[in-house]
Amino acid sequence: MFKKSVVMTLVAALISLSSLGWANSPADLNDLEIAHVAYTADSIDIRYAHLALAISKDPKVRAFAETMIRDHTIVNDKALALVKKLKVQPQDNFFSQQLIKQSDALVEEMSQLRGRAFDRRYASNELSYHRAVNNLVEKTFIPNIQNPEVKALFEEALVIFKAHEQHAHHMVKALEN
Repeated sequence: MFKKSVVMTLVAALISLSSLGWANSPADLNDLEIAHVAYTADSIDIRYAHLALAISKDPKVRAFAETMIRDHTIVNDKALALVKKLKVQPQDNFFSQQLIKQSDALVEEMSQLRGRAFDRRYASNELSYHRAVNNLVEKTFIPNIQNPEVKALFEEALVIFKAHEQHAHHMVKALEN
């Protein structure tokens, strides 16, 4: 059984708090704060992928990491183009800051691993990270986004990121053997 990522635990806790109506929950974020969280989450996954390229020698893990860099960069570029078009700036917030803090700890942990131990940890994190973020985007962010163009971008990105989740699931299974 793979270890849950710190990020998944954090997201689950915040979703629980939001369902209780507590302040400072992801459900309370406005469109510009949601945009910042999404950009941050994409950037974090790009960071994880660069770490995988630096450490892993497994061709399938490396190919997955390259896909993460390519796809998350494309989505972030589209997001930046949209905020430029709308003449707005994403707003930093508590949730983006928590994601960064948690990712720093995870990068530190994964940086110490090598070989199959790294590959398994990276794959399990990618699976749990995509599950958590996809759930948050689908159930909390998309229903709360007010701007139709921002909502459309999130819906488009979610399709891509659900495919990443499936790919990560297959990678975890392959590395179990």
